[in-house]
Amino acid sequence: MNIQYKEELFLLNQNNQQQPSTQTPGQPAFGGHELFDAHESIGALIGTLDHFVLYADHVQDPELTGIMQRQQTFLTQMYNTIVDTLTSGHDPAVKTQVYKMEENNQTTYGMSPSAPKKPIQSANELNDECISAGILGHLKGISTHFTTTALEATNPVLRRVFADSIPNTIEMAFEMYLYQNKNQYYQVPTLQPQDTQAIRQSYAPIQGNISH
Repeated sequence: MNIQYKEELFLLNQNNQQQPSTQTPGQPAFGGHELFDAHESIGALIGTLDHFVLYADHVQDPELTGIMQRQQTFLTQMYNTIVDTLTSGHDPAVKTQVYKMEENNQTTYGMSPSAPKKPIQSANELNDECISAGILGHLKGISTHFTTTALEATNPVLRRVFADSIPNTIEMAFEMYLYQNKNQYYQVPTLQPQDTQAIRQSYAPIQGNISH
């Protein structure tokens, strides 16, 4: 480390020590990281809701319309809850809800021949496969953003709101996946039976009592 850099670092530390806290006594505290991450998370949520609106007129399957309407309603309340928490720093007026999908959790395994996929070239090419895939991608993105924000949050209420919202976005993503899988939009390849069995049997439980 050269002398000039040492002097600059010393002056920077002195200035930081002399800056008073901007936190008003009695007000909820927020750290910089969580505010940046919350901003990214809310932006991702807004983008998802925007696409629900953009896609609505292009959906053909009534079942997909029903799924999207339920999810849009739930995500709208989730957005209001998060914004309320971020604004006040305290418990939101409407607490985190629990999303319950209507699909049956049944996955069809295996691959069937299908036409190669490629990006659409105009809005007229939007179909149910494209729309459900787009919504699924948004929901996966939200889940990732929310996880990062919850891990960075120092405000306990904001942390809990984001953390409690993650299972809901995962559930919605899984519901959309099940719709895609049922319609062969999202196929699930499998391993050879012996390979599947080998992986499933490759771990053993810890024996004996675990001290605490």
